[in-house]
Amino acid sequence: MDGHVPVSTIRAETSAATFTRVAADAGSRVVRLHDARHGSATLLTAAGVAPRVVMEILGHSQISITLDVYTHVVQDTQREAISHMDRLLKRRPVVSDRPR
Repeated sequence: MDGHVPVSTIRAETSAATFTRVAADAGSRVVRLHDARHGSATLLTAAGVAPRVVMEILGHSQISITLDVYTHVVQDTQREAISHMDRLLKRRPVVSDRPR
């Protein structure tokens, strides 16, 4: 036995209590484990990490679960990308091959 405990065998109460203790010991603001998990997934999504990767990190069984929960972040990221594209296109001078 290498000391590795499969995640599926760890009880939620034990994980939450351990998370709270570690956060307090580190001097961090203590939040619920669920909130930290959701916050991490939101940040990953906002950073442009592929939904499939976020799904695998969270352990969701279906991509639809991840997309349903984090669609708002994807939409915000898309709006931001479009805004960047709009600014870039407005800054570029139009080059024409037509004689004046």
